[in-house]
Amino acid sequence: MTPNPFSPDTKRPKTTEGVFSAAEVGLANRNSGLLLETLTRDITPTGAHYLLNHFDVPLIDEAEHRLSFSGAFDAPYSLTMDEIRALPTETLPVTLECAGNGRAGVSPRAYSMPWMYEAVGTSEWTGTPLAPLIARAKPQNDVQDFAFTGADFGFDKGQPHAFGRSLTPDELAALDVMLIWGMNGQPLLPQHGAPLRLIVPGWYGMASVKWLTDISALTTRYDGFQQVQTYRFRKDENDPGRPVTTIRVKSLMAPPGVPDWISRERWLEPGRVTLRGRAWSGGGTPIARVEVETPEGWQEATLDAPVGRYAWTGWHLDWQATPGRHVLACRATDAEGRTQPIEPPFDMAGFANNAVQKTVVHVAQPDAIQKDS
Repeated sequence: MTPNPFSPDTKRPKTTEGVFSAAEVGLANRNSGLLLETLTRDITPTGAHYLLNHFDVPLIDEAEHRLSFSGAFDAPYSLTMDEIRALPTETLPVTLECAGNGRAGVSPRAYSMPWMYEAVGTSEWTGTPLAPLIARAKPQNDVQDFAFTGADFGFDKGQPHAFGRSLTPDELAALDVMLIWGMNGQPLLPQHGAPLRLIVPGWYGMASVKWLTDISALTTRYDGFQQVQTYRFRKDENDPGRPVTTIRVKSLMAPPGVPDWISRERWLEPGRVTLRGRAWSGGGTPIARVEVETPEGWQEATLDAPVGRYAWTGWHLDWQATPGRHVLACRATDAEGRTQPIEPPFDMAGFANNAVQKTVVHVAQPDAIQKDS
């Protein structure tokens, strides 16, 4: 008998190494990752930016939508979208990464969206700073949390809830949180949170609540499902865990050459090849160094000018490709001395895997490939 997914005691199925279930394939069909070839761009084309939506995409009538400031505020109020757009406007390039990015590379693998490398992207987000709007509502002195609730609703592990997250007053003061209505010079698309979402620069994407409907000041800590039941680093099922917050240092390479349709391994001709990619770290921490591993060993790449404080940095390295099958890798180090690990760090849910990316390339002349076949 198929388990009832709406039962309060629902547990995730066990996984088999290298085998993905029909449900996981369904998640991968519904959500989408970055096209790695767009890593050559400072700004990810909107249609290539990754998507991770937990429930159905709410189709909201913008003319009727209001954002409420409720709870322990002395001056609660609400705003229409026209009123929000009339506020001081800023555009900020921000790299967003899903906390589950790289989950498929963690062993044993958690049963969830089977991300590999592609759950990341950089957009120019247009909106207004949140802090002045919080101040306008006059939070009471004993406020411990600000809860952000989206319009998306569904079940996870048998528990019904609207997607919600929170930030403490100290976190809000330290972070450049934005209310966002535009993406890359255009209105937000429905799947990216239209008409209104949060962006929490430097944190994993789960903090940037989409389809934002309410900001509530709480005098106790927020206990919503997506805050306390998930997005926590855990070593085992008995570990209460610690929250996932700031993005770990990471880098990716734009795959060189041309791909095999199924394996995505690369073919290229011998000679000079410019390898390119992007590196980023959380909390606005700059990238200090990117190293690239070729058959000759680790070599330091040249860094491009940063796109912005919270956005990734491009890098490039010229490599003299010689015939053979090679595995290329890249690793970044940020200004605080944190370097990507070679092997994936373990987490029960596969969160924040920032192990180095490995790219298989086959270097050969075209006639040699034809003879081999």
